[in-house]
Amino acid sequence: MVGVAVGAMALVIVLSVFNGLEDLVRGLYASFDADLKIEASQGKSFRMDESTLRSIEEVEGVYLVTEVIEDNALFNYRSYQHLARIKGVSDNYLAQPRFEQGYVWGKLDLGTQERPQAIIGRGVGFFLSIDLKNEFDLLQAYYPKAPRNAATIDPRQLYNQGTLIPSAFFSVEKEFDDNYIIAPLSFVSRLLNYGDKRTAIEVSVQEGYSIRKVKAALKQLLGEEFTVKDTDEQHAGLLRTIKIEKLFVFITLTFILAVASFNIFFSLSMMAIEKKKDIAILYAMGAKASTVKNIFIKQGSIIAFSGAAIGLVLGFVIVWLQDTVGLVSMGIDSSIIENYPVKIVWTDFLWTSVSVILITLLASYRPALLASKVKSTDL
Repeated sequence: MVGVAVGAMALVIVLSVFNGLEDLVRGLYASFDADLKIEASQGKSFRMDESTLRSIEEVEGVYLVTEVIEDNALFNYRSYQHLARIKGVSDNYLAQPRFEQGYVWGKLDLGTQERPQAIIGRGVGFFLSIDLKNEFDLLQAYYPKAPRNAATIDPRQLYNQGTLIPSAFFSVEKEFDDNYIIAPLSFVSRLLNYGDKRTAIEVSVQEGYSIRKVKAALKQLLGEEFTVKDTDEQHAGLLRTIKIEKLFVFITLTFILAVASFNIFFSLSMMAIEKKKDIAILYAMGAKASTVKNIFIKQGSIIAFSGAAIGLVLGFVIVWLQDTVGLVSMGIDSSIIENYPVKIVWTDFLWTSVSVILITLLASYRPALLASKVKSTDL
């Protein structure tokens, strides 16, 4: 019973940790990404006119619509160079609850058209050794021009150049921190020669509205030329990986529990051998084989249900304490969360109960069958 309880408790705790990690990843990405992202079905960019933009804004449930131009560019700060991803956003970008799950150093400001400013990922700022307090050194951005037939010996004719004032650092998640620089849309449009073309439209959904319904309305409005992705679909690969890891951990721990159930099998088998005389007496008193068989199955059921119940309760208590008090910390000073994330999902308790009880009952069946074959002649 103790072995079954420990196995059930371990399953509940590990699955809750994976649920917490999945929620943490969702929260981190959601603090950088919009609720919905509109992209072209084919190609890298698309043209966005004012009428289509207004049509998107008029969809019920849409709160803010942000135009986005995103591409790789080369950045230079003093004597340091780094290839990063520049993300040009319209003025309402900072009106949304951005970077809530992370850290920010400096002032979140994109500046003006004459003095554009940049919000820089902490990793990019580290690679370029950017000093926010230094008002004299500016961030240089370079982007290659489209190739032309006319040859030139002047290298300045091969790329566009722009200057940004570093205003703040952000830290959300390593993928974003090490790769992204956020700048005004007008600056990035000039640097990349995009004009009225955009790489994406980010949509923020009003509180109280269903993201799924707004997504369906946008897909119906835009047609097959555009894709509309929610936050999970924008990072489907990572979330799928977490789910697969959770599944394999569940299978592994269930297998370990199955191995541990051999203790139940051998204990009941030894009991069936030791109680041969008692079983034979039961037969002599008129007991049927099914009655003897049910005695051992019920004994296995008591072990299964009692162990599963104790394990589930203990697992719930430990997960609850971790969530409220924090029994185990991350051990990383720079982490955005102090303790290991956990989340209780009741379906995990259901599947844990089913697997534990099923394994234990299967382990009890063979000893029960052995006991039912004892005859009164064994006296």
